Amino acid sequence: MQFLRWWKSIRVRFWFCAQMAGHGILANPLRSALTILGVSIGVASVVSLMGIGEGARLAVMKQFQSLGSNVIVIKALDPSVEFEPEEAQELVGRVSGLQMATPVVNANVVMRWRRARGNIDVIGVNHEFSLIRDHPLIAGHFFTALHVQQRSPIAVLGYNVGQYLLGGRDPVGQTITLNGLTFRIAGVLSPKGAGKGEGIDDKIVIPYTTAQKIAQQKTVGEIWAKAASADDADLAVVQLGRIFRRQLGLDQHAPTIVTPGTGNQAGQTGTVQEAPASSEKASSDQSQPPVLSQGKDAISITSLNQLVQEADKANRVMTLLLGGIAAVSLLVGGLGIMNIMLVAVTERTGEIGVRRAIGAKQGDLIAQFLAEALYLSGIGAIAGVAGGIWGLNVFGRYGFETAVSFQAIKISCLVALGSGLLFGVYPAVSASLVPPVQALRR
Repeated sequence: MQFLRWWKSIRVRFWFCAQMAGHGILANPLRSALTILGVSIGVASVVSLMGIGEGARLAVMKQFQSLGSNVIVIKALDPSVEFEPEEAQELVGRVSGLQMATPVVNANVVMRWRRARGNIDVIGVNHEFSLIRDHPLIAGHFFTALHVQQRSPIAVLGYNVGQYLLGGRDPVGQTITLNGLTFRIAGVLSPKGAGKGEGIDDKIVIPYTTAQKIAQQKTVGEIWAKAASADDADLAVVQLGRIFRRQLGLDQHAPTIVTPGTGNQAGQTGTVQEAPASSEKASSDQSQPPVLSQGKDAISITSLNQLVQEADKANRVMTLLLGGIAAVSLLVGGLGIMNIMLVAVTERTGEIGVRRAIGAKQGDLIAQFLAEALYLSGIGAIAGVAGGIWGLNVFGRYGFETAVSFQAIKISCLVALGSGLLFGVYPAVSASLVPPVQALRR
């Protein structure tokens, strides 16, 4: 029974304080609106800027992920150290964890199809390309190992190329002409999207042996390999670095042979650098590969998994910096709440004295002024979230990559409410300490 009386008393006091706080805010609508505007601008800034940063992070992640998972790119940075095509399969046998690999030949050719004519990029690979890049076909089939071996004139179109040629109809079975050679279209790759997959949607994929014939080259400048897992990819990068250092005949006593990527201590990304061999060794072994000037990068070995991780870290830091800059406006909004509460204490001294005279306790006055601060900050937070989401939609219409970050919404709302409480404590305590007799005299 006593508990029920206590609970009823608390409920009545709470309801009365809430009503008084609402009347206090509505008594000065313009001043209250400006305070709410300051808080809402701060919340909207945090939500929108962190949303833009999060969108940029996701866009970069999708670009790297569109190249396939656990992919290792081995690229010759100098023409004198390009690879023989057979090295791709040899590396699969020599490096544990590698599942498959393909030589890569890039060329620009003249394409003709009916009355259409123009230049287009082609990429020469083997039959495992779609598996290495995790890129399925939307129509037809990929070429086989036999096609690669026989240098067959067969092509797989990128999605945009297939759409352009026949206006959305199935191009499988049709023929096109590349640099005067007639190719049969075997399939069409599924769409990756603008800026993803190194623009594969706008390219044509053919056997690398046929691409070598078109480009009139015997070696290849790149090899793409796929590992069984992320750990295998990291280990494979280290093993590949050792293999190519020995293959290039690098000086093992050189101070720097492999330059790791930023923040990478395990060698997930790096470049093999050529070091000068001694004159005696060069004269005794004429079959040794040519050696470039000291410090010049010869081969780069890159794990795309590591690039994804590094890009993710960099973009997260950028997002936090944007959020931190925007959070300054939340501090300004909190100071605005403190200012209006202090002014309210001065203006409403008579009201405070009357309430104290009829039995209001210090806790009642503190609760009323804190409730006013929470009203202002809460309404400002809700308006700020709505404004921030609206701002993200506006940025999205102009081509910016955006994403609604629920973490940013949660943090900004908590900071707004926390600042309302923090900056409302001092005015509330000041109001509760006003002596009743002195307040009534005013």
